[in-house]
Amino acid sequence: MESVEKHLRERSPKELAQMPKPLRAASAALCILTRHRPLLARGPRLRRSCWVGEQPGDQEDRAGRPFVGPAGRLLDRALKESGLDRSKVFVTNVVKHFKHEQRGKRRIHKQPSRYEVQQCRWWLDREIAIVRPKLVVALGTTAAREIAGRPITISRERGRLIRIDEGCNALATNHPAAILRIREETSRNDAYTAFISDLKLAKRLVKS
Repeated sequence: MESVEKHLRERSPKELAQMPKPLRAASAALCILTRHRPLLARGPRLRRSCWVGEQPGDQEDRAGRPFVGPAGRLLDRALKESGLDRSKVFVTNVVKHFKHEQRGKRRIHKQPSRYEVQQCRWWLDREIAIVRPKLVVALGTTAAREIAGRPITISRERGRLIRIDEGCNALATNHPAAILRIREETSRNDAYTAFISDLKLAKRLVKS
C-alpha cells in the first residue's frame, strides 16, 4: 500500500488524471490506518470551482458519494438558490474517510485529528492540481485551515479572497452541517442567508 501511495505522490497531475484505478488504490492506502472505507471526490474535471468540506458523514459513507446527507441537501438547495449547478462543480473533502464512534446502532461523527488531516493533504493537493479551479470554496474551519495553511476564523475571513497559488484563490464559508446544528430558528436562518451571500460571491468570482 505504501509503495502505491509513494508512486502516486511522484506522478504529475496529468498522469494522475489518466489513472482512475490506481487513484482508488492510493485512496484506500491513505485510510488503512483508520480502517475506514475511503470516499473519493465527485465532479467533472477542469471545473472553475472546487468545493472542499471536512470529511464524509454517515450517509456519504454508505452511499460512496460526498455531500448526499442532510448537509449535502442543504448545499444543493443553497447552490440552486445562488444560481450554481451542482453537476458543474467539483466536490470533495479534506479527509477521505468517515471518522466516527459507534453508539448503539448510530455512528456519531468525530472530528479528524491533525495527523489524519495531514495524511490526506497530499491527496487534496492532487485533486486541486487535476481540476485546476479558478476558485476553491472551503466549507468549514477544517477545510479553510488546510487551504489557507494557517488558522482561520470563518466569521473574520468570509468575503475575503485567500491566495493559494498563481491563478487560484480560495473563499472560506461555513460548512452546511454547522448551519443545521444551530437550534434557534432565527439564528439558523441568518446563518443560511450569510451562506447564500458567500455562494453568490463565489459565483461572481468564478465568472469574473
